[in-house]
Amino acid sequence: MDIYLHNTFSGKKELFTPLVPGNISMYNCGPTVYNYVHIGNLRSYVFADTLRRMFEWNGFKVTQVINITDVGHLVSDGDYGEDKMEKGAMREGKTAQEISKFYTESFFDDLEALNISLNDITFPRATAYIAEQIEMILALEKGDYTYKTEDAIYFNTEKFPEYKNLFGIDRSKLNEEFARVTPLASKKNHLDFALWKFSHQEEKRQQEWPSPWGIGFPGWHIECSAMSKKLLGVTFDLHTGGIDHVPVHHTNEIAQSLCANKAPFVHYWMHNAFLTVNEGDKMAKSGENFIRLESLRERNIDPLAYRYLLLTARYSSPLQFSWQALEGAQTARKRLQTFVSKVASDTSMISRMVRKILSIYGEEYKKRFNKYINDDLDFPKAVALVWEVVKDEKITDVEKSQLICDFDTVLGLRLGEKNKNEVVEIPTEILSLVTARDLARTAKDFPQSDQIRDRIESLGFEVKDTEKGTEVKKK
Repeated sequence: MDIYLHNTFSGKKELFTPLVPGNISMYNCGPTVYNYVHIGNLRSYVFADTLRRMFEWNGFKVTQVINITDVGHLVSDGDYGEDKMEKGAMREGKTAQEISKFYTESFFDDLEALNISLNDITFPRATAYIAEQIEMILALEKGDYTYKTEDAIYFNTEKFPEYKNLFGIDRSKLNEEFARVTPLASKKNHLDFALWKFSHQEEKRQQEWPSPWGIGFPGWHIECSAMSKKLLGVTFDLHTGGIDHVPVHHTNEIAQSLCANKAPFVHYWMHNAFLTVNEGDKMAKSGENFIRLESLRERNIDPLAYRYLLLTARYSSPLQFSWQALEGAQTARKRLQTFVSKVASDTSMISRMVRKILSIYGEEYKKRFNKYINDDLDFPKAVALVWEVVKDEKITDVEKSQLICDFDTVLGLRLGEKNKNEVVEIPTEILSLVTARDLARTAKDFPQSDQIRDRIESLGFEVKDTEKGTEVKKK
């Protein structure tokens, strides 16, 4: 079945055709790891994950890259101000490498909580690709696209006439805005952007490298171009990110990549809209509307309820966040989980038994689901279809469960499996047995201790002796 995606670059919904039949190459803009990501940031990664799952549902093999920015992202798009990583290190009294490691691991924890598999994605760090970035800047220099100031090596946007209207945006107003706020008089044009920033002795930077132009660090934009080229090739299928990346970051990526490589860059650009709070304000780290995934857990809300909430809106439409809407999403997802679990405890067995005997109604549902997700990821219709399946009296509950579990391979809501985010309450009987076993071990009555362990395990739980004491969990 054909796949149609909205290409931000052309502004149109287009028939998707991969560069290599059966294969997808995809780059997703990742976080700058100087702080925690908030749930607005995480919308981009759920969007990219559903895009990947849609392709895999259609039989494609996907190569996916999400970068980790750990140097060079300044506080201003106008190439001035502090490096966010250096600022974060100073804030916490740690090294840039320490905060990079800490916040990268926190980011990975959030992805896993949202059922985004880390094993299927490559996560390159900008600091590990300094040589590739220097090599690309040298290619731009050779093509006469750069100039040097006391502050940096800059890309000269006047040498690339298409720059002013990429993505169909008139950048004259952006140029005026940069002119008002950018104190860098040495720039030839306020839209010109830094490829390599020079270190100054008074800065006392933690992260800097030698280069043909002097000691310094790469600009934010060149990092993505160099890493995507190294890992996906000069030309690849898809590039995604938040809609805020379009005017500057992704425009700069296109300009420098086309000029350095002398070849097409990305065939399809896709961008997710903001998660909004407080009457339409976008969520931001600098504001009071900073909500982490951990904030949801503190309210006993499963992170996958947030994933469900995101699926109820088009990725390209702003989504208004509220706790009430999130609680409604949690209730809805729980109802689906409960329905599937009541049908059978082993959904994989259901899948093996029923996959070959779907009714004509079931086959029709699968066709409709395929149509919706292939139509620019129309997940609101796909989620509504799941509820239509639940209510349909023409098909059996077993077939309904099969369909829902099949659809969930794309939705990613873990409807047919035990959710590791859920806290399992340990029954009083089990806790009493654990206490009795501890007393037997203390008395060195190991035969009795072993008998109690066997009893605990027969009831579906397991015990583990650790330095902190006895741990018990459901098998």
